[in-house]
Amino acid sequence: MLDTKPLLLETDFPPVYRDELQTLQVNLGYLCNLSCTHCHVNAGPTRKELMSLEVVDMLLEAIDKLKIRTLDVTGGAPEMNPHFRYLVSAARKRCVEVIDRCNLMILLEPGYEDMADFLADNKVTITASLPCYSEENVEKQRGKGIFDGSIRALQKLNSLGYGKQEDLQLNLVYNPQNLNLPPPQAGLEADYKRILKDNFAIEFNELFTITNMPISRFGGMLLAKGLYEEYMQILKDAYSPDNLETVMCRTLVSVDYQGYVYDCDFNQMLEMPLIGTSKARPHLRDILKQDLRDKPIAIGEHCYGCTAGQGSSCGGALSD
Repeated sequence: MLDTKPLLLETDFPPVYRDELQTLQVNLGYLCNLSCTHCHVNAGPTRKELMSLEVVDMLLEAIDKLKIRTLDVTGGAPEMNPHFRYLVSAARKRCVEVIDRCNLMILLEPGYEDMADFLADNKVTITASLPCYSEENVEKQRGKGIFDGSIRALQKLNSLGYGKQEDLQLNLVYNPQNLNLPPPQAGLEADYKRILKDNFAIEFNELFTITNMPISRFGGMLLAKGLYEEYMQILKDAYSPDNLETVMCRTLVSVDYQGYVYDCDFNQMLEMPLIGTSKARPHLRDILKQDLRDKPIAIGEHCYGCTAGQGSSCGGALSD
């Protein structure tokens, strides 16, 4: 796969500095039951990388020492890590909000039939990928049969109270296709709610629009088709400096399956480690001893993806 990293490291993106750390975003491994074209992690069924129990216990230590408020769990399919339930249960016992970045199809896989019930029992917030309400568009990105399966999984979650009860939050994620930026989030959310309700009786809380990042699988596609420069120009032309105040990297650190720490999930995939510490490649055990507030954030050309238009974060648009 072609790699955009050498093109991203030299940048004129403005400096960004850390605020109070609130969220640990944790990649439990690259094993996944799907191989989506927009996946910036390049996850899939053949990946073997999974977080060990030793690192999971270190995460719990970090939650305690750093007074973490939110544990944002991703992958791959995070549910496929054998220690997923242990980590979620332990975090919820500490009254930490747990967000599960769920691809929905995992809830239908053999061996995971009770996963939806486990998530509901533990009041886990589900942020689920549904890159469009159109079957054709979803299957272009994620594969044949994925749309119908996703609908069935959403209906299952609704039957458990997700999207209906206040303590069972169900959010959906939209990713644009091709070189497009996401449309205005509020208007698209209204369309999603109307169409999913009318056609499938599905309810959910919020829609998050997320810009495709020019890295990993999507970045390789841009290079292969000669579209990288064009896409980067689209991002730069839409740059909004107001989004710098609320980019997710200011209050979040990303932890890879081995326990190494990065400013965000995208930097993790680019192997751009956290800076501003005494270690060239900081590990989770290192940040247990350091205050990261006001430390610089590692930046690159891909940062324009988070600040273009309405902005983009794991919680959707940054501005109205």
